[in-house]
Amino acid sequence: MKRSLVVEQDGGPLGVVVAGANVHDTKLLEATLDAMVVPPPSPTSEETHHLCLDKGYDNPTGHRTVEDYGYAGHVRRIGEEKLDEVGHKTRPARRWVVERTLAWLSKFRSVLVRYEVKTQNYLGLVKLACVLIWTRIWHRLKAQPTG
Repeated sequence: MKRSLVVEQDGGPLGVVVAGANVHDTKLLEATLDAMVVPPPSPTSEETHHLCLDKGYDNPTGHRTVEDYGYAGHVRRIGEEKLDEVGHKTRPARRWVVERTLAWLSKFRSVLVRYEVKTQNYLGLVKLACVLIWTRIWHRLKAQPTG
């Protein structure tokens, strides 16, 4: 079972899709972006929305989907980072945010091992786990001192 996630910069899940393990990531990209519960605000002329993806989306279908949704796509290979003239990372890749959220999801036993026969039931449990992740993020932000 494959879970495809779109998350915000702090790792909060915005949309999730489940599919069979033999479905390529690029085929799930459009469905994942459509599954966003809260759609992003329309970008202004000064700002653009960025979408960080891994090497699996580096093909014409992935690039076309990113362009159709109005994102600035950032597809980097593992270990390939943008370096300045001195050799320091200027804008490190942020794929780890999605990997961390997937690790948070795997802490839920019913999500880690799929016991449900119907995909709808499993997707419901994954979405419930996403709500619990958002609750934990909210409590963490609420507990931080303001200053």
